Amino acid sequence: MSRIGRMPIAIPAGVTVEIAENNKVTVKGPKGTLERVLPAEMEIKMEGAEVLVSRPNDLKKMKSLHGLTRTLINNMVVGVTTGYQKKLEVNGVGYRAAKAGKKLTLNLGYSHPVEMDDPEGIETVVEGQNVIIVKGIDKEKVGQFAAEIRDKRRPEPYKGKGIKYADETIRRKVGKTGKK
Repeated sequence: MSRIGRMPIAIPAGVTVEIAENNKVTVKGPKGTLERVLPAEMEIKMEGAEVLVSRPNDLKKMKSLHGLTRTLINNMVVGVTTGYQKKLEVNGVGYRAAKAGKKLTLNLGYSHPVEMDDPEGIETVVEGQNVIIVKGIDKEKVGQFAAEIRDKRRPEPYKGKGIKYADETIRRKVGKTGKK
């Protein structure tokens, strides 16, 4: 049985969870509101200050949806209470990030600066000139936007120049050696 799917989701104080028909779950908390339509086959019910997810049968598809559904609801609850953030580092000579209003400007060695607007519900903060923090309540959107920023200049293996996640390690390669 799904070990994750069986676990109840504790609802902290100040958070309300509403379950409408077609498994439309709305989570309201101090940081905002998230809603999502979850797979209709799963049975989601409130019991006191906990949400329980159960599956109708043991088919492979139901087993995989069981853990997923529980994790998605848990991510929504964590999002509206503490929120999510991803930290990116810009490495390279002359590479820098700047923030003006809702616009993130990246100088990444191209002939032009790369400009990106913060999507709705996502906030970017620039610390110094080379650390970008992407914050938001929706885990999926935070990860997606962080990935889009990283895609503007991925880290290369020789000098490590580019945009990388703070917790990412780049596999370095040895450059060419001189001929004797």
